[in-house]
Amino acid sequence: MADADELMGRAVDEALRSAVAPGGGPFGAVVTRGGEVIGVGRNQVVALRDPTAHAEIVAIRAACVRLESFQLAGCELYSSCEPCPMCLGAIYWARPRAVYYAATRADAAAAGFDDEFIYDELELPAEARALPLRRLGHPRAGEPFDAWTAKPGRVDY
Repeated sequence: MADADELMGRAVDEALRSAVAPGGGPFGAVVTRGGEVIGVGRNQVVALRDPTAHAEIVAIRAACVRLESFQLAGCELYSSCEPCPMCLGAIYWARPRAVYYAATRADAAAAGFDDEFIYDELELPAEARALPLRRLGHPRAGEPFDAWTAKPGRVDY
């Protein structure tokens, strides 16, 4: 069973491997349970042409597949860098019991990965954001929720 320093070292090692790999980026993450690594992720945004393929999300996906679950109860996530807003949202949905990170978002910004504009945008009212976010209501918009709440055996999350 690995300790926290070893597990963070593993996340940083993944970031180093990814940083020099074709299509990689300098971010790595591992998901653990009881000191055992159950999910590993490296930044694959460029390689997969997927803006959601951040290391933390890749690691969460791998861990969830291994656990055959959509939640990471009883797990920890170790990230080579402070999670961005997207990853933080995914982490909250996955519900691990703790998150640890090595480098800060300021460190990432100094290397050209500045997501401060997203943090700033989230504090603005929707109508003041750079990206238009406007409700376009539809008379049937509530039907999927009605179907969901009436569904027998649904799995709430």
